[in-house]
Amino acid sequence: MSRSNGRDDASLRADLSVFGLSDTEIDTYLTLLSRGEATTRTVAENADVTQRAVYGIAERLEERGLVRVKDHASPTTISALPPEEAMESLKERLESITPSLEERFDQSTSQTPEIRMVKSRNTALKRLRSGLSEAEHEALVAIPDHVYPEIEDELRAAVDRGVFTFLLLGERDEADDVEREFAGVADVVRYWHQSLPFLYAVDDESAMIGNSDVLSLTHNDKDAVTVSQGHLSGSVLGMYLSAYWPASTIQYVAEPEPLPATFDWFRQAVFHAFLHRQQGTNLWADVVTDDGTQLSGRVVDVRQAFVEPSTNDYTLETSIHLETDTGTVSCGGPGAFIEDHRAEMVALRSEP
Repeated sequence: MSRSNGRDDASLRADLSVFGLSDTEIDTYLTLLSRGEATTRTVAENADVTQRAVYGIAERLEERGLVRVKDHASPTTISALPPEEAMESLKERLESITPSLEERFDQSTSQTPEIRMVKSRNTALKRLRSGLSEAEHEALVAIPDHVYPEIEDELRAAVDRGVFTFLLLGERDEADDVEREFAGVADVVRYWHQSLPFLYAVDDESAMIGNSDVLSLTHNDKDAVTVSQGHLSGSVLGMYLSAYWPASTIQYVAEPEPLPATFDWFRQAVFHAFLHRQQGTNLWADVVTDDGTQLSGRVVDVRQAFVEPSTNDYTLETSIHLETDTGTVSCGGPGAFIEDHRAEMVALRSEP
């Protein structure tokens, strides 16, 4: 085999593979470079592939601007384009996608995970309001009761956008503000008479957790921590839902969404499915899973601990069980590992 500028075959093959060429495509291309032009039969013999496979390989090499297929000739011949011309074509294609790659790079760097300490009440409150304003799918907020009026507008705006919202109020007695109207503020409101850690968790992407005094005192030695990494914020959310949430008392539960209703946030789908089943609705669900599988069936069970009575068998179990034509299957959300499927979208409707 010929050498190029002293480069051995292994180096040359490694460089060509950078352009997405498979081993057989590289074998074929190098064969054509050494011959200039050859019939499909000759290429097949030298590249050790079937003659039928050569046609497909040649077509892909032609799409990359490396060869030209002369299928009008008999027999069909394939010629390698001059390397300088071929490399210029590849260079132009790389340059054409650079702006799109740079745009995606900018987006990724703006989402760099961060962990920061917060000691100022004003900073903590500002981050809480900002988190609620940016929420797209879900928000869990745990605050001292006296802070509630300062974020009520942001909570209402989130609910208006369709954000699935949990609110846990600490340092609140059952008799406090019994006439307070929570409709439109959150999907579920719970309270606890004792102090509890301050928290917000948004979209399984960002969270803050710290001493409740951070929001109570302008000057104090307490602090909170913000995180913007998926598994960390998810852990914060999971800790609250498994520990503080079930220990608190229900204050308010929203009405279920009118049917039919479609959800692309799984916990929200589970919540409304449970409420509809509580009301005696014969519920049907159409589910699209993370691998594209589509499931349809009657909802025969909903496992959750958002509202009473809890129906899960283990901490944080959140799932919908369907009776399909092939049997009963369970669906969990992203990251589920016990259920049969991971749901990406759930559409709920009355049973036909």
